[in-house]
Amino acid sequence: MAEFKGYGRTTFIPFMDQETAMKIDSRYLNCVIRILDFNKFSLASKIMENEREDEIEDMSTSPPSLGSLQFAGSNGFGHSMEFMSQAYLPNIYTDIDIKIEDSNFNQDPPLPIYLKILNNVQFEDVEYKVRASQAASTNPVKSVMSKVAIQHNLGEDKYKKILKGMTGSIGPGEILALMGPSGSGKTTLLRVVGGRLVENVKGKITYNDVRFNAAVKRRIGFVTQEDVLFPQLTVEETLIFSAFLRLPGNMSEQQKYARVETTIKELGLESISGGERKRTSIGYEILVDPSLLLLDEPTSGLDSTAANRLLLTLQGLAKGGRTIITTIHQPSSRIFHMFDKLLLISEGYPIYYGKAKDTMQYFSSLSFTPEIPMNPAEFMLDLATGQVNNISFPQDIFKDQESADRSKSVIKYLQLKYKETLEAKEKDENHGAANTPEHLQLAIQVKKDWTVSWLDQFFILYKRTFRARCKDYFDKLRLVQALGIALLLGLLWWKSSTNTEAQVRDQVGLMFYICIFWTSSCIFGAVYVFPFEKVYLVKERKADMYRLSVYYVSSTLCDMVAHVFYPTFFMLILYFMAGFKRTVACFFLTLFAVLLIAITSQGAGELFGAAVMSIQRAGIIASLILMLFLLTGGYYVQHVPKVMQWLKYLSFVYYGFRLLLKVQYSGEQLYECESERGCRPLQSSPSFDTVNLKGGLTEAWIMVAMALCFRILAYFCLRRRIEVRN
Repeated sequence: MAEFKGYGRTTFIPFMDQETAMKIDSRYLNCVIRILDFNKFSLASKIMENEREDEIEDMSTSPPSLGSLQFAGSNGFGHSMEFMSQAYLPNIYTDIDIKIEDSNFNQDPPLPIYLKILNNVQFEDVEYKVRASQAASTNPVKSVMSKVAIQHNLGEDKYKKILKGMTGSIGPGEILALMGPSGSGKTTLLRVVGGRLVENVKGKITYNDVRFNAAVKRRIGFVTQEDVLFPQLTVEETLIFSAFLRLPGNMSEQQKYARVETTIKELGLESISGGERKRTSIGYEILVDPSLLLLDEPTSGLDSTAANRLLLTLQGLAKGGRTIITTIHQPSSRIFHMFDKLLLISEGYPIYYGKAKDTMQYFSSLSFTPEIPMNPAEFMLDLATGQVNNISFPQDIFKDQESADRSKSVIKYLQLKYKETLEAKEKDENHGAANTPEHLQLAIQVKKDWTVSWLDQFFILYKRTFRARCKDYFDKLRLVQALGIALLLGLLWWKSSTNTEAQVRDQVGLMFYICIFWTSSCIFGAVYVFPFEKVYLVKERKADMYRLSVYYVSSTLCDMVAHVFYPTFFMLILYFMAGFKRTVACFFLTLFAVLLIAITSQGAGELFGAAVMSIQRAGIIASLILMLFLLTGGYYVQHVPKVMQWLKYLSFVYYGFRLLLKVQYSGEQLYECESERGCRPLQSSPSFDTVNLKGGLTEAWIMVAMALCFRILAYFCLRRRIEVRN
């Protein structure tokens, strides 16, 4: 291993002997090399080398201007920072003030990634296919027709090719634009390059001549077309929580706040308009310095000024040493000329790949020229769709072709010319032997572990979850609902007693209604949580932001705040109005039973939601199972037929109702003392024919076990659903 010192910084490079280290270009390192013991290295290096003509020229790290950053350590690595002044980042959207040190500390540039896409099989390019039924599944009519066609033509391939041959390369400091009409395969290619689609993919994709792996995944940032951001959080809060989850745990809080402030200033984030949401999504990813940044339609929904500003931001990020690939539909002329390279796609085939500034010259060489002043991007899209209105073209391409096939003829001609000229040139120049420096190949394979511990992730996620959901927890309507129903029930059962059989029956009915109310409230309060948040969860899990177990535990414990607060508030009012036993022990045991019902119901709701991950289906399933539990709860039907008795043992309402009765009543308590037959024990009442009022521990333990089992099953269902989507 070698140690390099330069600009007041120590960098350790594993798996590098002295001879290899001496070969590294001194223009970029300005270092002194000495051999260290192999077991003492602690941090993989991020070093850039200028060995390709087309790579960005100035990749060196400039000295810090107002602060200094030093990495050092032998058995681990620590950070020490010195800053010359203090600064504050005021949060104008919330009541949070973020105190930080000076943010102009020196940061290592991202590890350069040289991306190559190459296929050594049939077409020597990247291919991706899906089942024909899956491709048409969004349209019911097309889906049915597709299935019928497959059944009547079993000899044909049941797969539909989305990508039919992609070859290209891009290095740090460059922006590659994937352009084409809707449905051409731009987003699919982006997802394949980002490792988000792995099944049914043919071809070879390498990063620094290394195949995709878990270590490479941590160096890729992916900005989706939809801005998946928590609407309850401000820009600052969104980035702060991301920083604390994704930045290394050995960075101090001040350094993480400083990184957030630097990102906000770099992207010009001030408000939450459409452009700011998109830049916030970009900041969400660049916060951890990804080497490769992928963006899907970043300018969609933005006006020309906002789109231009966003592309200027991307240009600045690229100049910082990042590799950027973006899909774009129809950019303006000004935006088009900001791209370094362009890959034009038509029906899954490439028809141009090369420098963006050379596109018009290339198509002119093929005799395709616009007859009127035209936006280059508009000209490209017309060619990609085979539309040659107001475009001059070689007439021989329509030879022996019917008029109905004119657009197909243009596309096939362009595809053929691409394969004859551009594809062969690209493969000869950039897809021969591995030409990425060995130390970069090794560095990109250094696996990044979780940045913070399980417990730290839990506290961060718990705080974020509570901040995002607190308005729902303490919603005035929910408070009025609990208060109103408690008062209504208290007035209806005002000072009720158990002196007669009718009064006993009334109080037992109130007990069962309490079970019904909190069972339904907690089930429907929990069943929609995971279906609502699945888009956020899938996005953040794909970025390896946190462990799924941390998310689940923090979510269920955070929701438990509401599921404990409202039943407690409810029982404090109702218990004394309804005339239940006025003893401290009885009150707290009754409250414990109600809370146990609420917490078990919450677990059941989470299980139903995680099992289907669909808002509509989760609600239907919850309604059906709730109805089943209520019918077998032991109030409406006490003597259940033997063939159906097993159902009641699956119902937590059955155990919760019995637990409430055993807590509130004693079998030896006397009633009907004023009747002709005289006093009788309460256990003899028909209301308790199937309930032994002694004990209660059995029901309590069963409820606890069911609450735990529901949550364990919910976690594994959630894991299965999220992994399927990943």
